[in-house]
Amino acid sequence: MRVLLVGAGGVGTAFARIAARRGFADLVVADYDLARAQGAAAAEDSYRAVRLDARDELATAALLTEHSCDVLMNATDPRFVMPLFRAALAAGTHYLDMAMSLSHPHPDEPYAKTGVKLGDEQFAMAREWERSGRLALVGIGVEPGLSDVFARHAADTLFREIGEIGVRDGANLAVTGYDFAPTFSIWTTIEECLNPPVIWEDGRGWYTTPPFSEPETFTFPAGIGPVECVNVEHEEVLLIPRWVRATRVTFKYGLGAEFIAVLRTLHKLGLDRTEPVSASGVSVSPRDVVAACLPDPATLGDKMTGLTCAGTWVTGTGTNGAPREVYLHHVVDNAWSMAEYGSQAVVWQTAVNPVVALELIDSGAWSGAGVLGPEALPPGPFLDLLTDYGSPWACEERAPTGQH
Repeated sequence: MRVLLVGAGGVGTAFARIAARRGFADLVVADYDLARAQGAAAAEDSYRAVRLDARDELATAALLTEHSCDVLMNATDPRFVMPLFRAALAAGTHYLDMAMSLSHPHPDEPYAKTGVKLGDEQFAMAREWERSGRLALVGIGVEPGLSDVFARHAADTLFREIGEIGVRDGANLAVTGYDFAPTFSIWTTIEECLNPPVIWEDGRGWYTTPPFSEPETFTFPAGIGPVECVNVEHEEVLLIPRWVRATRVTFKYGLGAEFIAVLRTLHKLGLDRTEPVSASGVSVSPRDVVAACLPDPATLGDKMTGLTCAGTWVTGTGTNGAPREVYLHHVVDNAWSMAEYGSQAVVWQTAVNPVVALELIDSGAWSGAGVLGPEALPPGPFLDLLTDYGSPWACEERAPTGQH
């Protein structure tokens, strides 16, 4: 399988390092910064590096054709989803991403009604993808991605009926030497945390709430412990209800009071805006300035300690007819991911899942045509192969009280 990997930041570099150990794929690594592409391609002697502007659909389609690629792997931020998505369709290749097309809040009632939802632009092209016979597998990182696989696994094997599927993300990571240093792309973090969170309920459909709503304390495994989590806009809420029956679907992120305060301040000052403003005669996006002022998350690994946990909490009626509550989860220790791969825990945990998915597609264990989420495909082969990668997942039984 030949893969055009677009984006050689922290996640793209981790993707290349993981794929190099499996040997099923040959990579062409593309990035706007050629030196960065070369750095990621150094994971394997046979990998090639090229310069590419991800906004240029024609150049991307031409690159896919020139290198006889089977699939485009999108490791860029969500701004570039649609041009890459369209380029893969035009070139007749498969497509994978870890974040979906951007949302746009409802113009009149942003904290009650959805406007353009995450992924709407991609699902609008589903028929074209079906006719092409190619697969666009969207949201196949860790969250969304592995969390969606967990949801399908719970529905298939653990529950007769599901009440709530709640994706819960928390960590005890610390970064030495910085007062404020996000461990993932600040551009993406601002986007998902300051947009109106989406909730899905049976009989009501998708609706929104104010940012950071419905705070709860969720206890995470592996010694991470209790973390306050709040509603955040995320793809799982838009994907899971399409393929998995549940009464309610939510996503809550363990941000912490300080992180929330910083995000609220950025919003008050207008520094979360993406539209360019003029500063000393230069046109610049405020959010891009914020990103440029913060350390690159990919460079923080040797300054980080702790663990990150991604998982899916599910309540309902078990297969034996009794109430059941579980938390399916995946934990990565930063010390392990740095020692094994030279990649910090958050980006490694994101990157491993699309590599697993591509290996399943290459073997034929996963297949399909159209625009599909991870929960549309059988979870067993994925979870088995993830364990084979040396990074096992776990299922924790909890007292079925609805309290966490």
